[in-house]
Amino acid sequence: MKPKVAVIIGSTRPGRNGEAVAKWVYGIAQRRTDAEFELVDIKDYQLPHLDEPVPPSLQQYSHAHTKAWSEKINPFDAYVFVTPEYNHSTSGALKNAIDFLYHEWNNKAAGFVSYGSAGGTRAVENLRLVMAELQVATVRAQVALSLFTDFENFSVFKPAPHHEAEVSLMLDQLIGWGGALKSLRAA
Repeated sequence: MKPKVAVIIGSTRPGRNGEAVAKWVYGIAQRRTDAEFELVDIKDYQLPHLDEPVPPSLQQYSHAHTKAWSEKINPFDAYVFVTPEYNHSTSGALKNAIDFLYHEWNNKAAGFVSYGSAGGTRAVENLRLVMAELQVATVRAQVALSLFTDFENFSVFKPAPHHEAEVSLMLDQLIGWGGALKSLRAA
């Protein structure tokens, strides 16, 4: 079976740039035949600030929104996190969505597409630490988009042409790792 990959929009902010970036990544991914891709928007789940009374590692979810989020995330083999950089980190909304779950992330792979004044690289550094704790293997290749050169007026997404090759390289690595880690989950 082909690996299943979620392209996750990591911002819920009104007027967010992440939706255009994620749709661009998803469009590039859809041209591939080596995996199945799905666009996942954390905004659709309207997750409040983490409100589960029991740690997510126990998987004893009490709220419908957590159960729906778990059901969405669990079937994937790998994830592309499309993240903004806010104050040298990822968005609070993305971090909160990640924190709702634990086992659903384990032994899977993650790749990153980031955007911000410094390309969002510090957000990715932050996410790599979080992913390590969740037993997620992160791929080396990443896509860093600059608000200065890849967006017109900081809001209209117009990526430089070379970024498409970066997305393809990241997806190559991600699909390889996502497929390879299936054996760990099967055990």
